[in-house]
Amino acid sequence: MNSIVVNLMQVRERIELAALAAKREPEEIELLAVSKTFPASAVEEAMHAGQSAFGENYVQEAVEKIQKLAKLRPWLVWHFIGPLQSNKTREVAEHFDWVHSVDRLKIAERLSAQRGEFPDLAPLQVCAQINVSEEDSKSGVSLAEVEALCNAITSLPNLVLRGLMAIPAPSPNIEQQRQAFGAVRECFLQIQAAHDGELGYQFFDTLSMGMSDDLEAAILEGSTMVRVGTAIFGKRDKINK
Repeated sequence: MNSIVVNLMQVRERIELAALAAKREPEEIELLAVSKTFPASAVEEAMHAGQSAFGENYVQEAVEKIQKLAKLRPWLVWHFIGPLQSNKTREVAEHFDWVHSVDRLKIAERLSAQRGEFPDLAPLQVCAQINVSEEDSKSGVSLAEVEALCNAITSLPNLVLRGLMAIPAPSPNIEQQRQAFGAVRECFLQIQAAHDGELGYQFFDTLSMGMSDDLEAAILEGSTMVRVGTAIFGKRDKINK
């Protein structure tokens, strides 16, 4: 079997085992295959192995890939998961289904306005990004600021607030991993409870957290979507975008 097929099987098994350890149903956790830096052919191979959701970090590379795979669009869901600059929002608004990395109101406002220029497209599904480890090198708002950002997003017409995203500082210690993910989960639950039934929060159901090296800890702490690249596609070369 092709290595991508084998790798997908192994990652799905990891998700299933982690879900069972957390006394959760494996179907509660969606696998997002992070295909950044890998060619369109790798996405196509993964799709034929049953994968439909793909994550990209670099706008130019991603748009070229999406356009190359336009014939497969009905079977693919594209998620933008990288840092997003203001001058790149139009391309993301036009080509993606989800944006996980909304970290300030200006970005949300631009995405909403520009998505509105494409009336045939459904609203963008978005997550607010938290910088849970307070790293200078990472995007995201603080735990204390994220609810205000979420409230602002719910007022924008062409966005649907889906939840929170976080990328904690790497740690080989599962307890440290769980502590960071647990803080995001508690924040998510507090926002959910505070706005239960409110317009704009009816689809607030997504915790996007966990990657190749820490997906087990994320699932134990309630992740509903894990973003896995290396464990599916292999090691990637660093590129400048």
